[in-house]
Amino acid sequence: MSVDTHYARSGELRIAYQVIGQGPLDLVFVPGFISNLDLYWDEPNMARFLSRLGAFSRLILFDKRGTGLSDRLGNLPSLEERMDDVRAVMDAVGSTKAALFGISEGGAMSMLFAATYPERTQALILYGTYADFHTWVLPHERFEGFLEKIDRSWGQGESLAAFAPTRVADERFRQWWARFERLGASPSSVIALMRMNSQIDVRHILRTIRVPTLVLHRAGDTRVNVEGGRYLAANIPDARYVEFPGTDHLLWANDADPVADEIEEFLTGTHGDSEPDRVLATVLFTDIIDSTSKAEKLGDRSWHALLDQHDRIVRNEIIRFKGREVKTLGDGFLATFDGPARAVRCAGAIIAGLGSLGLQVRCGVHTGEIEMKGHDIGGIAVHIASRIAALADGSEVLVSRTVRDLVAGSNLHLEDRGAHSLKGLSEPMPLFAAAGSQRA
Repeated sequence: MSVDTHYARSGELRIAYQVIGQGPLDLVFVPGFISNLDLYWDEPNMARFLSRLGAFSRLILFDKRGTGLSDRLGNLPSLEERMDDVRAVMDAVGSTKAALFGISEGGAMSMLFAATYPERTQALILYGTYADFHTWVLPHERFEGFLEKIDRSWGQGESLAAFAPTRVADERFRQWWARFERLGASPSSVIALMRMNSQIDVRHILRTIRVPTLVLHRAGDTRVNVEGGRYLAANIPDARYVEFPGTDHLLWANDADPVADEIEEFLTGTHGDSEPDRVLATVLFTDIIDSTSKAEKLGDRSWHALLDQHDRIVRNEIIRFKGREVKTLGDGFLATFDGPARAVRCAGAIIAGLGSLGLQVRCGVHTGEIEMKGHDIGGIAVHIASRIAALADGSEVLVSRTVRDLVAGSNLHLEDRGAHSLKGLSEPMPLFAAAGSQRA
């Protein structure tokens, strides 16, 4: 997605911002301690989450001073100066009143803004944030050790273990995170910002916040203790508190739709996914065979270059056969089609195209009722397609009996592979292989 970047003047500094959506209310996204507007759109989960917010609001994004695309600092910014950046961006886009969505460290400046400018704050939303750094993030005795780790390894993605432990094994996400570190702020800037963050204590202003407030937190957050969120909810008058399962502090590390649901309902009274839309669709899963051993043999740089070519070929075939890419999953793709024949032919084309790269993939195809969850999908049909793909051999397209029956007359030749037991199904399911796909 291409989004124009503009600059607002805040004192002597210029603050980068973007605007998406044309909803009836303004929503200012106040990021954590680093950000980079351009890199947001390179991460599918983050892009989906922001697009979801932009579907019901005019979403205003910005990089705080010292980070991302905004001007760098000569000294440590105060919370008041950072609060001025919010006001400067709102003025630049003609927003007289907006809801503020503060994440992590961005929560403190959002709370200060809401208390200071209630006439410009429609509502306050806080995710994974805190009122006092040393109480709920890092105690004094661990702080200098954390700074030493930043000094040694910033830009390599090492901090992912602290922010999104469930994604540490996902090498592509780790590479994106490493780039996010480097382009979010330099090591020296990060250390300076962390020293500023360590001084944050806004406990004394919580009772003065008089705007509708929603506090969101994950129960096992590895970065900001959940008690920090509970404290905010207990001390901000009439605040609503919602706790989610999970350990990732990074909001978009995995499915962020439940968070988007709560925000939309809080701000509008309803949310688009309150009742998932159910539609008939054909689901395609692809997966690279022996990806781990290939990565070890090639080395990180060559492997990621190969993965980039893989992704380009798969995406081109999905588009050519009028499918919709849902998301990437490790070393494969999940896509949907409105016709099973196109899905099977797409799978065959993907296998043929990747053969030139020396890559073997397995594909699974099933047609059934799916649940539309924003940009994601769910339901038993998705699980069945995934399990069918797991049973396929290299360069093989396996399909369900439903697909076989629906493609009758399409000149596709499907060979019987017998019945197989699939987890979650009470009876074995007959599977078929598209002619021309091979057993490894």
